[in-house]
Amino acid sequence: MKFAPNKLYVESYIKCHNCGVLIYEAKRPEAVMKGEEIYCSQWCVDWEEDRTKRHAAAAE
Repeated sequence: MKFAPNKLYVESYIKCHNCGVLIYEAKRPEAVMKGEEIYCSQWCVDWEEDRTKRHAAAAE
């Protein structure tokens, strides 16, 4: 369960688009936005791009 700073329950969670780790308000400045998606770090952005390239190469 996640609580807002004013101690009220918050229904939605913000998760990294790649790894699914929760991104709390304290970690928000470290988060990376790419298009409409949010990632916990630049590493997750790079890893997802590399995964897409690997899948494309394997399909050939």
